[in-house]
Amino acid sequence: MLKEYVCVANLKPLMALGAEKPRSASFATLEIRENENLALASLALRRETFEPQPFGLNLPGPGCWVAGQEVAVFWTGPEQWMIEAQGRADEDFAANLKEAVRGCSVTEQTGGWVAVEIMSVAGTEPIEALLAKLINIDLADFGPGRATRTVFEHMTCFVIRRTDTHAAVLGARSFAGPLWHALKTAAERLQQKVA
Repeated sequence: MLKEYVCVANLKPLMALGAEKPRSASFATLEIRENENLALASLALRRETFEPQPFGLNLPGPGCWVAGQEVAVFWTGPEQWMIEAQGRADEDFAANLKEAVRGCSVTEQTGGWVAVEIMSVAGTEPIEALLAKLINIDLADFGPGRATRTVFEHMTCFVIRRTDTHAAVLGARSFAGPLWHALKTAAERLQQKVA
């Protein structure tokens, strides 16, 4: 006699770092947190298309990041950009972007990346000390409104300087754990030197 089994899975979505809730850590002068609400979509111009203004934003040139109302954009390559939308990770942001930039190539990117926000609670010095320890860029020319692709602990990532006291690191979701570990370890070591 055959028996029928009914299996009901109790599935719960997980953050990029593998937990049910976004990870965060606080130190004396720095705070780092996983940004689970950030939607991402890539935008590329097609042949003979004009440069659009998605959601009213002017597309920036190399090394730049531009923010508007809940939406931001940074340059990723010739005629290519990444569009960020805070608080829209649960919606089909790429479809909304595609409507706004007809004739361009748009690809959903949200699930492929982890975003870690880094905030300083004591001015620019702690965040610049952390960035100097982690990435090979000239901080004198990396103020607010700048973004770059760089190598971080053998991982390719984007670093965005959102304000004087706020930066973000976007890395491949498959490297979320090592990325978080490297950021947390560097922040801990910096805070030990301050103490």
